[in-house]
Amino acid sequence: MVNPFVIKSYESKEFFCDREEELQLMLQNCINKTDMTLVSRRRMGKTGLVFRLFDELNSVHPEIFTVYLDIFISRNLDDFIKLFAEAAVKAFPTKTKIGERLMNFIKSLRPQVTYDSITGEPQFQIAYHNESEKEYTLRSLFELLTSQNVHIVFAIDEFQQIREYPEQNMEAMLRTYMQRCNNVTFIFSGSRKHLMTDIFTNARKPFYSSTSFVSIDKISATSYSDFICKQFSAHKRKITDDAVNFILEWTQRHTYYTQFLCHTIYANGQKNIDIPEVKKACGQVLKQREPVYLQYRKMLTDKQWDFLIAVAKEGSVRQVTAADFLKRYKIGGASVSKRLVESLCEKELLNAEVSLDGIDYSVDDVFFSRWLEAI
Repeated sequence: MVNPFVIKSYESKEFFCDREEELQLMLQNCINKTDMTLVSRRRMGKTGLVFRLFDELNSVHPEIFTVYLDIFISRNLDDFIKLFAEAAVKAFPTKTKIGERLMNFIKSLRPQVTYDSITGEPQFQIAYHNESEKEYTLRSLFELLTSQNVHIVFAIDEFQQIREYPEQNMEAMLRTYMQRCNNVTFIFSGSRKHLMTDIFTNARKPFYSSTSFVSIDKISATSYSDFICKQFSAHKRKITDDAVNFILEWTQRHTYYTQFLCHTIYANGQKNIDIPEVKKACGQVLKQREPVYLQYRKMLTDKQWDFLIAVAKEGSVRQVTAADFLKRYKIGGASVSKRLVESLCEKELLNAEVSLDGIDYSVDDVFFSRWLEAI
């Protein structure tokens, strides 16, 4: 029996919780060919929402083609082109006109072709003599999309990765080619919020003000509670209201951690789930991850470690230089606190949530935060 609490991207809309408002906004943007950027902290369900959108488009607007490109493993322009070509081939069947033209173009590059041992999908390795050949290939791939009389929704995940490429003009080059694609709606998402924000809001950067922002926040307690109860009930299991409330409070309604804890509870197989059963699953989760957290300890200085514990015990901290906070946890002076915040944010162990009221800092990994609380 399938575990209804999915922790790997997307299965189907039956196992997908809410996000109806965001989904409708994204559908509207797609229909109106408005490029968009998904913004949220890590593991809030951006990728799952993209696949939920694709599912809806395939059902309601089958004339729209969808392409998903994940560039997380890419290191340079070569990798980007390779992944672009593979994603396009996967999206457009060779029996279609665009699929046939795409394959003919790729064959003209004389790539080395291998096949994924698990999925059977083709993988390409293309050799270039110089940089201009790479740029020509990239431009040609975009032009191929543009030349088709079809509407394409093209999602690029982990888009901030282009900032790591050695090619200095990557953003400008992509912006130039993409803005010519009048039949393509681009969706950009990434796990490093500060970099994604800078790419699209920095007035000195090529992608400045080029997209509509879609903010992915926490799912409401009511919607998540209903979803959890429904999934357990559908599989002939009962969970008390107190247990559901404990789950949502302990995971802070963060999508990934809520799904993971519920996944663990379901996997334990109990028919009647109460708070003790939930706490048992919480202990299991933290025990499983303890080796990772102990590795973090080796990576950090004593002051960094103690600061993380302080933030975890507080839940979130806005005034990191406040006298009472510094004194309570023996952190030192305000300048020390600022340096610790900067270093831990750089290591992505602290999350900075910006609002009109200020910046709230919390331990990025909710389970890690709960583990630190007990120290």
